[in-house]
Formats: sequence, C-alpha cells, structure tokens
Amino acid sequence: MSDSQPSRPVAGRAAIIRDGIAVGVATGAYGISFGAIAVAAGLGVAQACALSLLVFTGASQFALVGVIASGGAPLSGALTALLLGTRNTLYGLRLAPLLDWRGWRRTAAAQLVIDESTAMSINRDGTEAARVGFLSTGIAVFALWNLATFAGALAGRALGDPRTYGLDAAVGGAFLALLWPRLRNRRNQLVAVLAVALALGLVPISAAGVPVLAAGGVAVLVGVFSRSTDPTEYPDEDDVGLRHHGEQREEGGQP
Repeated sequence: MSDSQPSRPVAGRAAIIRDGIAVGVATGAYGISFGAIAVAAGLGVAQACALSLLVFTGASQFALVGVIASGGAPLSGALTALLLGTRNTLYGLRLAPLLDWRGWRRTAAAQLVIDESTAMSINRDGTEAARVGFLSTGIAVFALWNLATFAGALAGRALGDPRTYGLDAAVGGAFLALLWPRLRNRRNQLVAVLAVALALGLVPISAAGVPVLAAGGVAVLVGVFSRSTDPTEYPDEDDVGLRHHGEQREEGGQP
C-alpha cells in the first residue's frame, strides 16, 4: 500500500496502540539510568539529553558513555557507538518495504527505527497495522526515553560522586543487560567469548576504547564470513516482553 492510497481500517488498532504505549513506558523508564550514568561518566545534562534526542539507540548511547567513563577518547566512543548502531540499518532494510513510506515520511521514520518499534511492526498483518505498531511504539519510546534521560541526568548531578553509590560499575551492567537477549544461539555465544578474550588481551597494551572497537570487529568479521542465519538478527515481541493481545494462535503454533 503506497502513501497515495487511502488508509483502510486496522483491526485491533486500539490494542496495537495500547501495546506500543506499554512498551514505550517500560523502555522509556530505562532512560533514567542512561541519564544518570551519562552524567556520572562526565557528560553534562545538555550533552546527555542531546545524545538521547539525536542518537536515540540505547546500546550505542551506553557504549559511548562507557568508553568515555573508562578514560577513552570521545572519537573512540563515537566509533564504537556507530559500529553498534549499524544493526539499525538491517532493521531499516526490513521495515522499508513493510511500511512502504516515501519521501519525507521515510526520512522522519528513520529516527524511530529501534529494536522495539521493529519488533512491534514486523509481525503485523498488513502495511497499515505495521505502521500503527511502528508509530505508536516508536513515538512512545522516543518521548519517554528523552524525558527520562533528562530526569536521570538531573538526578545524577544531584547525587555527586558516582563511586559513592557504585554507579561507576553501572555502565558495564547496563550494557550487559542490553546484550544478553542476543546470546540465545550458539554462534553468538562463541562470538561473545572470542570478543571478550580479545578485549581483555588488549586492555593492558592499548588506549581506552580500542578494546571495545576490536571486540566489535570480531562480530563484524563473523557476520561477513558466516552464511548461517542469525535468529536474533531482528527482534520480536518476546524481546520487548510483550505479545499482541489480539493475536490468536491455534495449537501447534499455527496462526
């Protein structure tokens, strides 16, 4: 369905929107931790808010502040964030024909291409339902993530020295929480082990930020030379902790 054709009523529109808002509330609240961690890493409130507004991808944001917190150069942090953000390109390639937007609509929608909006779109029946899932989730997450980042940054500044509360270790913990759902198949587990081993080996002999980039390179190389399909390449509704309430399945898993 193209932009020039009239929209058709979407079955279960209210349920899709409700699910999207629920995901937005759950995910957006996590922005509080990013705001606090970003300030603890040495960023200002405005800088933390700018990252959420312009970058708007949690893993890349946490990676950037993680490199800065460890003493790495901002350029190393930016490269690490860019490397992690490339997965959103895969999401965009999958969503483009599904959402079927053109011109400025496609450009504007690109800012909302994240794990959650992808998960809430790709399993829908039809273009209009996919658009409703994408927009309701993407807008909800974007708005609440940015509000929560601001609140977390203000709270983090008020807390003072992050080491007093153990927040200096929060970057690694938050990043691990983002990574964990991707370790569901054997190949990804092997990549993780190799990446960790390489990063730990480089820590004593390289500048901060370089081990993270090298570890990311392991995943890139495996992706280039591997022909197997990664079941975690695209997120699904299980990844965001929510199933579409109106979805009905017969026994045996058939729709």
